[in-house]
Amino acid sequence: MHGRIVRDLGMRIVSGELKPGDRLPSEASLCADYDVSRPVLREATRVLVAKGLVLSRQRAGATVRAQSDWHLLDPDVLYWLIQSKPQGEFVETLLTVRRIFEPAAAALAAQVASDAAIDGIASAYAAMEAAPTPEALLEPDLAFHRRIAEATGNALLAYIGNMLSLALRESIKLSSQHPDTHALSLPRHKAILTALQHRDPLGARQATLVQLDETRGDLSVVLEVPCIQGGLENSESQAG
Repeated sequence: MHGRIVRDLGMRIVSGELKPGDRLPSEASLCADYDVSRPVLREATRVLVAKGLVLSRQRAGATVRAQSDWHLLDPDVLYWLIQSKPQGEFVETLLTVRRIFEPAAAALAAQVASDAAIDGIASAYAAMEAAPTPEALLEPDLAFHRRIAEATGNALLAYIGNMLSLALRESIKLSSQHPDTHALSLPRHKAILTALQHRDPLGARQATLVQLDETRGDLSVVLEVPCIQGGLENSESQAG
């Protein structure tokens, strides 16, 4: 019940049903709705506080915090966001973040990664090549991107890369619905790997940008919408 209360209230907050400044329903009404004791409800509230979603004060109850205070890389909060947003909006948000993060991470990895880290990325790519189905491609694809972030040697970048894996998983599931996903995905990732192996930061950056641009096109086909626009597309392409 504790987990269900956290999930239900978290979704209501993230979806906008409960807006910043709104108070959560009273303890008495929530206890009645979920048929739980006050200690169980208060533990659920503490979890929401820890995720940055609500602020709890004695005698004032719990109020919803502004989105800028939410811990957006918390796996639960991120999952609720994915579930509550329209697919196109979620994809556009994620691609914008990826265009900022992944090319820079790949460029840095090309400069500083150990040989063992590069070998780990190559192993993930080999597993992608060996995947017999688009579904089997998912885990090695995630590992490929996660290992690039880890190869930077920067613990914070590795953490961000790991936290983004949940959102990336949903994006890859969508793009895998493209009829040619396997054939399209492999050469794009191979280009990134080759640049990393040659210790070519500019090449790694550009190959990552190309992969993200072409992924945008694939997702537009799957979602049957005009090519998804990214705010940094023109400036990134020129910089590359």
